[in-house]
Amino acid sequence: MKDFAAIDFETANNERCSVCSVGVVIYRDGKKVDEFYSLIKPEPEYYNYWCSKVHGITREDTEDAPIFPEVWRQIEAKIAGLPLVAHNKAFDESCLKAVFRCYQMDYPDYDFYCTLAQSRKVWKEGHHNLDIIAARCGYNLEQHHNALADAEACAAIALEIL
Repeated sequence: MKDFAAIDFETANNERCSVCSVGVVIYRDGKKVDEFYSLIKPEPEYYNYWCSKVHGITREDTEDAPIFPEVWRQIEAKIAGLPLVAHNKAFDESCLKAVFRCYQMDYPDYDFYCTLAQSRKVWKEGHHNLDIIAARCGYNLEQHHNALADAEACAAIALEIL
């Protein structure tokens, strides 16, 4: 796969629609051509301890952040016609669909590929966490759970095994 957009979401709480950050990395012809990162005011707007502990984002960080539809308007033109790739598609795709529903937006039925599922086919043994598989593909993920860093790691995996 040479043309795709790797995407990653972080959530404020256990609600899939509570996206509080997004990272997108765009590849065309196997080369990175663009990236995008934004904090997002989550809906519902509360943070649970465990989510904040994982990604470090708090209510204060997103208090003045744009809501999802404003952020997505900036992303959608960049990813038009591209398949989306995520490490654990089940999570990221469900977040995207949930936040589209939350804001009553028409979901465009993106083609979605999963580097986690593919890594389990390629490497039958061991753990398949994003940082571990990224390292196997030559990418050192230093800011795990930063949405842009995670999208970049996912892209590195996609280039190697998709």
